[in-house]
Amino acid sequence: MKRILLFILPILVIIAAAFTAFGFIQVRFEEEKLMDDVKRKARSIAESMELSVRHVIENNDLKNANYLVEKFQTRERLQGCVIYDKDGEVFAITRRFLDWKEKPKPYLQEVIQTKEPSGGIEKFKEYTVYSYVLPIYEENKTIIGLVEVIHDTSYVFTRLAELWSRISGTLVAMVLLILFISMFLHKQFFLLPVQRLTEWFKHFQKGETDANHPIKEQGELGKLASEVEQVALSLRVARKTMSDVASERLQKEELWTEAKLRNLIHAKLGDNALFVVSNREPYMHVMDEATGIVSCIRPASGVVTAIHPILCACGGTWIAHGGGNADGKYSNSKGKLGVPPEDNRYILKRVWLSKQEEDGYYYGFSNEGLWPLCHNTHTRPIFREEDWQMYKEVNQKFADSILEELPAQSPFIFIQDYHFTLLGKMIKEKRPDAKIAIFWHIPWPTPEAFQICPYHKEILDGMLGCDLIGFHVQNHCNNFLDTANRLLESRVDTERFSVVRSGKETFIRAFPISVDGLMNHAANANTQQQTEKLRQEFNLQGMIVGLGVDRIDYTKGIVERILAIDRFLEKYPQYRKKFVFVQLAAPSRTHIKRYHDLISEIDELVEKKNWKYLDGSWKPILYLKRYFSADEIAPFYALADMCIVSSLHDGMNLVAKEYVAEKRNLQGSLILSQFTGAARELTDATLINPYSIEEFADSIFQTIEMPADEKKKRMENMRKTVTENNIYRWAANIITDLTALK
Repeated sequence: MKRILLFILPILVIIAAAFTAFGFIQVRFEEEKLMDDVKRKARSIAESMELSVRHVIENNDLKNANYLVEKFQTRERLQGCVIYDKDGEVFAITRRFLDWKEKPKPYLQEVIQTKEPSGGIEKFKEYTVYSYVLPIYEENKTIIGLVEVIHDTSYVFTRLAELWSRISGTLVAMVLLILFISMFLHKQFFLLPVQRLTEWFKHFQKGETDANHPIKEQGELGKLASEVEQVALSLRVARKTMSDVASERLQKEELWTEAKLRNLIHAKLGDNALFVVSNREPYMHVMDEATGIVSCIRPASGVVTAIHPILCACGGTWIAHGGGNADGKYSNSKGKLGVPPEDNRYILKRVWLSKQEEDGYYYGFSNEGLWPLCHNTHTRPIFREEDWQMYKEVNQKFADSILEELPAQSPFIFIQDYHFTLLGKMIKEKRPDAKIAIFWHIPWPTPEAFQICPYHKEILDGMLGCDLIGFHVQNHCNNFLDTANRLLESRVDTERFSVVRSGKETFIRAFPISVDGLMNHAANANTQQQTEKLRQEFNLQGMIVGLGVDRIDYTKGIVERILAIDRFLEKYPQYRKKFVFVQLAAPSRTHIKRYHDLISEIDELVEKKNWKYLDGSWKPILYLKRYFSADEIAPFYALADMCIVSSLHDGMNLVAKEYVAEKRNLQGSLILSQFTGAARELTDATLINPYSIEEFADSIFQTIEMPADEKKKRMENMRKTVTENNIYRWAANIITDLTALK
């Protein structure tokens, strides 16, 4: 519509200008014609009265004079008549025009002096009238009086207004007709062919490459569609060949790598597309409001850390909430862009949410409701009806966005986490052929705890719309099966580890998530330089360095960690001025009061403990509160002699595995909470109960005092576990199980 308006706007402007000029000329002509008619009539009436007026003036016959002027009372378009004596004084006047006496009339003296008739437009009150004055002579050409005929001109202006109205109406009708004809021609000769071609491209993009293109014309559009058809044929053959080659390569490789996962994807999925859905996007464009500079950052998120390498390996589409304040400027008309920015490996599609939607769905229901419900940290979950309604609306918005992208045949959809419990069922209702898995990245509570949620049935129903539900550890799978068995009318098959609900079977599996086991930041020369720079910047030469890397969250046990360090320094004072703990803390969910209060609590606690042990330039806790990218964290991993992960309850915790993966030189130790999923795999870590501050402090001491050979052996075992059970194997297991489902 905008294009066609830009095309015909100049034409319309020219036509309107020409029509207006023509109308102006026509109106002026009509005005002159009507005024000539008024003047002619006024002159004719005055001349017809000449003899009668001469008679009444000569005989001073006031009675007949009044009778003569009163005849104008009933005449249409004649306002009145006035008879004057030779000096211009009123002799008789039409009664309804008595106020005319008071009006100054300089033109009367001009007529008396020139002895010539005169006419002109005069203003009288709110009216405009035409006045014609005729001198009355005796036989010797002496003026004995005057007669003035006053004629109404309002009908002239009424006629002119009507004429302008007709001209304007004709112009509007002409413009609308031109618009209609232009739009009709535009649709017939451009829009319809382009729409057919667009529809063909849509089918082609979704994999329906067997359908013939619908463009039958022999013109340029038909040629273009035919060329696309040839590309579709070539692509179909190439994909088949690639799938066969991938199957052969898959049999030869042992360790799961990016290349092996790519081969698995090609072998298992073939032409079927892979779609990943999460709340957090892998890349955000953020503008600094002070400088106006836009940065592309990787958010602090375990989900992003885990999923990003998978899509880099196999491609696909990642659908997520566009939360960066500059995201819109770096997305196309459908919210899409290629990522990573420097090397496009997959498509990121951003879904836009209003502030109200984000508050209700994310901060409200997801993080004040489900998050504390699933973590045993004694934080009361909050459930509000308005948050639940917004949660449902946002899930539906994501479902609609995904459905727009799905190919024609059996797509694979991988949903991440507790933000999208309803998504599986919503998609299945429209696309029952889609294979859908959801991975729950946080713990799953007991049935008694989950029953607290007022909407537990709707959530379970939504999740069971998926074909596969994954958890980090088997205990969470068991809790889910117990929950479905007790809170829903369903059949739980403990042998197949599945739930049958309304005739549909959903499989429940444990897939311990991991990281890229071949992370090589520590081997990077730049990382080594950054490590030395950090030692100098924070005066860490010769120090035993502990490290914590967390979002500021009450589940991460940061407060307990600080208290344990305090107790460690109390019990083992020989390590004062020899030990420094570095805490990298990324603020998150600061709109929620519980998180806002936690930030203040940690700030105060760190300041208090540093003041307690302050000795010269040394302080025990280095608290760095900001967002750190993966590249910024790598030198801290390399620097740290130990990493402390003290989560009070955690689904897995990838920081523990990242630290192990970075320690290529085997120089380091891991202190790990027994309440994390990682504790099931990294059994060579020093396991702790973060609630037991005394035990926690002793574990720090024991880890420092541990013989170097034992530390090396433990790290070697943990690195082997992380390398073998890496993120590519995790993804491969999920895809293999999903494709095997019938």
